[in-house]
Amino acid sequence: MGVAIQWFPGHMSKARRQVQENLKYVDFVIELVDARLPISSRNPMLDKIIGDKPRLIALNKADLADRNAVKSWVDFFEKQGIIALAINSKEAHTAKRLTVAAKTLMADKLARNAERGIQNSSLRTMIVGIPNAGKSTLMNRLAGKKVAVTGNKPGVTKGQQWLRTNKELEILDTPGILWPKFEDDQVGLKLALTGAIKDQLLPMDDVTIFGLQYFLENYQEATMKRLRMKEADLELEIPDLIMELTKRFGFRDDYDRFYQMFVKDVRDGRMGEYCLDKVSDNVND
Repeated sequence: MGVAIQWFPGHMSKARRQVQENLKYVDFVIELVDARLPISSRNPMLDKIIGDKPRLIALNKADLADRNAVKSWVDFFEKQGIIALAINSKEAHTAKRLTVAAKTLMADKLARNAERGIQNSSLRTMIVGIPNAGKSTLMNRLAGKKVAVTGNKPGVTKGQQWLRTNKELEILDTPGILWPKFEDDQVGLKLALTGAIKDQLLPMDDVTIFGLQYFLENYQEATMKRLRMKEADLELEIPDLIMELTKRFGFRDDYDRFYQMFVKDVRDGRMGEYCLDKVSDNVND
């Protein structure tokens, strides 16, 4: 292990500049993270980038995540004074839930507007997250229609537009993409396991060894059931276990097939609901 991953400082600084330029147009920011890795899928530079601009954190893909862990993460963020909510951007009521949270976050501004006689004022926001956090799906859900995907290539669409989700919320249609930045191998492995970074960036055997170890330590029963494991298998070291399971699934010594099967099962939710980040590892940060 210990594979160094080189990110692209040019892309990172460009993304940072785009986010900072757009901040002046919005009342608050929606930070989109993956509920299965609420810390590892955050860009650590974001706090500095958005400064004191109000923010809420949306933990997306909550349908695939360990529910108890997600509740703990929502509490964790709220203890820091950040409104957080678990969402599934594919669900119809997501737009309403985000609007309610936004009105709570911006209650003082709305009250000031009401005092000045401004009724039904809409709140303006932008969505910021790392690639593959589900921003496009969420934008489509909030806008109630398919919108142009601008975040899959570097560079901003020249004619930025406001997407009105309802009378109360408008979203600036901007890439809002920040690359993950990490020095910790574990974070890279977690991002790779969930498909948040390209498969070519990390060896799939390292990703599988990490994932299998983590799932056996934290979700043993579901893992054993899915991988048809026996009690005796728990005595094996992870590399030996992979060799045994590869044969058991009829792949002979084609370990790549086992890696692909395991990683796909994790990403598709066939290993059950899970969370790769633990609140207990972050309480002293």
